[in-house]
Formats: sequence, structure tokens, C-alpha cells
Amino acid sequence: MLSPNGDTIRIFLHVIAASVWVGGQITVAGIVPAMRRTHPDSTKTLAQAFGRVAWPAFGLTVVTGMWSLMAEDITTTSSAYQATVLLKIALAVLSGVFAAIHTVGKTKAALAIGGALGALTAIAAMFLGIMLNTAA
Repeated sequence: MLSPNGDTIRIFLHVIAASVWVGGQITVAGIVPAMRRTHPDSTKTLAQAFGRVAWPAFGLTVVTGMWSLMAEDITTTSSAYQATVLLKIALAVLSGVFAAIHTVGKTKAALAIGGALGALTAIAAMFLGIMLNTAA
């Protein structure tokens, strides 16, 4: 059996946290319509409970992402790899910004746009992360 090392722990933490952030958004998006129909007042409680799990996961994703950047000398990688890293970082930041807009939004538009764009940018960032991991 292989032994885990620092890289294994870093990547595991990053993937599990990103899975909670991205997968949680997808799961909540699937649950909310049914909750609205059967228990209209419960969606806020659900969102707050999700936020208590999702925001720490997002924070861990950011920390482990920075750890990954420090662990690799990207100056030795191709310009395509570097551009993909920069795009992934931008999408991850936008995911957090849009999710924050959704969290503090008071209008239906802010909730809808923030939620949709937060999830889409999170999914795109995860996809680019997989591309980067398989390219290395």
C-alpha cells in the first residue's frame, strides 16, 4: 500500500472541501423547490444551515489552493497551464463573490443571479482544477 504524504493530504483536503462547496450548491438547488412548495418558511433555515458548512469548506478550498500554488513552481509550466491556473483562480473568487451576493441578497434577482452564477463559476473552477491535475 502506498503511504500518504503532504501532497496527498493537501489534494485530499482541497478536493473534499471543493466537493462540499460545489456539490452542496447543486444539492441545495435541487432541494429548495420542493421545500418552497411544502414548507415555504424553511428555505431560509436550510440556506443558513448549508452556509455553516459551505463557507468553511470554501475557506479551506482557498487555503489549500494557495498551498498548492506554493507547492508548485508554475514558472516552469507552459503558458497554457499558467493561463488555466489564472482562470481557475478568477472563477473561484467569482464563485465566492456571487455566493456572498446570494447570501446577503434581499431581492429575488440577487438571490437568483447570485445563486446561479455562484454555482456555475464553482463548477467551472472545479472542472479547470481537474484539467490542471490531469495535465501535471
